[in-house]
Amino acid sequence: MTDDQTPQGDDQTPQAGQGLIPEAEQLPAYHEEPVARPNSVSEYMKNWWIRVRAGELGSLPILVGLVIIAIIFGSLNDTFFSSRNFTNLLLQMSGWATIAIGVVFVLLIAEIDLSVAYNSAVGAVILTLLLRPGDPGLPWPVALLIALFVTTSVGLIMSLIITKAGVPSFVVTLAFNLGLSGVVLILTTSFSTAGTVLIQDSVIKGLAGNFLTDAWGWILAAAVVGGNVLMQLQKYRSRLASGLPNRPVPIVIAQLVFVAIIVFGGVYVANLDRGVPMVILVLGILLAFWTFIASSTRFGRHVYAVGGNPEAARRAGINVDRVRIAVFMIGGLMAGIGGVILASRLMSVATNTGGGNQLLNVIAAAVIGGTSLFGGSGRVMSALLGAMVIASVENGMGLLGLASGTKFVITGLVLLAAVLVDALSKRGKAAAGVA
Repeated sequence: MTDDQTPQGDDQTPQAGQGLIPEAEQLPAYHEEPVARPNSVSEYMKNWWIRVRAGELGSLPILVGLVIIAIIFGSLNDTFFSSRNFTNLLLQMSGWATIAIGVVFVLLIAEIDLSVAYNSAVGAVILTLLLRPGDPGLPWPVALLIALFVTTSVGLIMSLIITKAGVPSFVVTLAFNLGLSGVVLILTTSFSTAGTVLIQDSVIKGLAGNFLTDAWGWILAAAVVGGNVLMQLQKYRSRLASGLPNRPVPIVIAQLVFVAIIVFGGVYVANLDRGVPMVILVLGILLAFWTFIASSTRFGRHVYAVGGNPEAARRAGINVDRVRIAVFMIGGLMAGIGGVILASRLMSVATNTGGGNQLLNVIAAAVIGGTSLFGGSGRVMSALLGAMVIASVENGMGLLGLASGTKFVITGLVLLAAVLVDALSKRGKAAAGVA
């Protein structure tokens, strides 16, 4: 894994297949590859290329993929690069990225959750029904908490079956996927003969329907860029104090400038249309929070340890079952939040909510973003990057007017390519002795 993928505050990393880990409290999150401190940009780039050849691809495949996708669809339809379409892309990916955050945590422990799509739909339907005027007409904060409690409880129940009964997560979550789809159908048809229930609350509708003013968009961009600078500075100082190799200063500056260009450029383009969607602010807060949890807390280190080698983690004193239960609850919680965002964009729920290719999209977002299906490798930011790819592909195919069957085929091929990259990367790292 490349240096820029190393979470803030982690100085060491256990290798999958290690025996006993000395102290559970000091379990690291990622593999640290450096052995020699690069003295120059050229030396750093040489070492980087060696790591790439060894399978430490980092975010390289997804960045290359985004460029290729943009070139293909932009050349076929000029609308793809319009400010209006860019804003639509942000709205389109926000719900998928939110659900994918929970999927990332589940994949990190080498498990799978096939229920997230319909679990998100259950949360959205419950929220919508609780907000119906006078029946019962609950305030939106109360209704939201109840909906999220239900989706989180679904994750808890599944995790207990998986951990206590020893049933594979694939089987359990698949069963819940079928059952929850029935719950959505029953609830929507019980309260609407047409099978569609409109969202009545202005706050929930405004989640995906309101936009930041130009000024607040620039303030948000400045906050993101400033936060990234502070995080990278702290990481640099921490590694320096620990005697670990650091990236050359010109490389650090170049990466900071690159992020700043992307963020400020995105805000500029969005302001040419309606502005930055309010939901992007919500997504940013969620990404920052869960990134901190995964990279800078004991629980996060335990998650990576369980995913890398559950037996070694158990011998180190980690309660593996407790970690699995917590991770599936996180998956249920994020599914509920993502479901609310998706419902807000449509301003309604229906019998087909959670169906179609939603499950494929959210799992693909996590995998395409770089989270390994084999566990122990990945970042929360993977959810955002992967969702950008999926949304771009979906959006581009929509602009071209492709048939639904063709869309499924292309999306499936994109997911297959991501899985192959993951498998080849793991094989390369194993051959190089880094995993």
